[in-house]
Parts: sequence; structure tokens; C-alpha cells
Amino acid sequence: MNKFSKFKHEAGIDEAGRGSLAGPVTAAAVILGKNFKNNDINDSKKLSPIKRLELKKFIEKNALAYSVAFVNSSHIDNNNILNSTFKAMHQCIENLNIEPDFILVDGNIFQPYKEIEYQCIIKGDQKYQNIAAASILAKTYRDEYMSNLHLKFPKYNWIKNKGYGTKFHLSMITKFGITKYHRKSFKIKSNQQTLQIN
Repeated sequence: MNKFSKFKHEAGIDEAGRGSLAGPVTAAAVILGKNFKNNDINDSKKLSPIKRLELKKFIEKNALAYSVAFVNSSHIDNNNILNSTFKAMHQCIENLNIEPDFILVDGNIFQPYKEIEYQCIIKGDQKYQNIAAASILAKTYRDEYMSNLHLKFPKYNWIKNKGYGTKFHLSMITKFGITKYHRKSFKIKSNQQTLQIN
């Protein structure tokens, strides 16, 4: 389905990078028109990288409005990941060129934005096209961001792991320490040590 409510400008919201050890948390908001349709749009995790990029272009060309926002690792360390996720979501809503009259959020929790009505939908990116479209934009924009950071810090292989806690990434943190793009407040999953700068 395109949307949940009967409001004209319903914004679907999703995020990427919430559980990553490095890089920003990224949120996207998408408002679709009533005639928008693309049967390939789905939860970004269910799509190949090539398909995500193809759909990214389609969404940007055909959506009524879209916006993407990043909140960096230092903000995450100072304000925690949940509040930073809300900040990214609010920022991308604020940056839309159409103010939504309803907000549909992937997941089970959201911090209200202004006085706009909202609804949280668990696995919403598999049920509503506006959330799925937001999922695709958040994922592709964040992947591009991490691929660019990889050029500065290739030893962590962010072009592949996108900052998540893979065995290789964790081994490189153990060997080389962390960068300013790592989240110092996050834990290394394998032994629950706090990340420290060497």
C-alpha cells in the first residue's frame, strides 16, 4: 500500500545505521502521490545494491517530496542513539519541501514532531511503500557516505561492512583503535568492552 492514512501528504519515515559501530545514523522521509506505484519497492534489506540504486533514482524522480538527514557519531555519543535517531528523523521531516499532515514511522517508537499526527508500524517497510521508499533512500545515502569514508580509512573496509560490527571490522578496531567516526559510547559485541582510542 502507498500509505496508511487518508491524509493527502503522509510522510513515510525510516532510518539506517542505528546499530553501526561507525558513521552516522541516517533517516529519510518520503511523501508519495496517490498514483505512485512501483511493485519492486520493498524493505531495502531485501533488495540488491544495484536494485536499491535503481529504485533510489525512481523515488527521487517520482515522489512528491523526499529528504535525507545524517546525525554524526559525536552527537550519538553525547545524546545516545535513540535521541540521535529521533533528531535525524525530525531533521528530514523539517527539510521536506511539503510539510506532511501525517507521519508513518517504521518501528515501534517515535518522538512527536510538532503537532503532526503519527503512527508507528513494526516492519512498516514491508507493508507501506512510503516507508519502504524511505528505507531505500536512507540505506543508499548512508552506504554512499560510508563508501566515501572508506577512501580515508580503507583498513576498516567500510566500503563493504558500512561501519557495522563484522569480525573483520572488530579485528581492525582491536589492531588500530578507532577513528573520530567511530561511536565511542558503543560496545564491541564480542567482549562488551567500551571502544577506546589507542
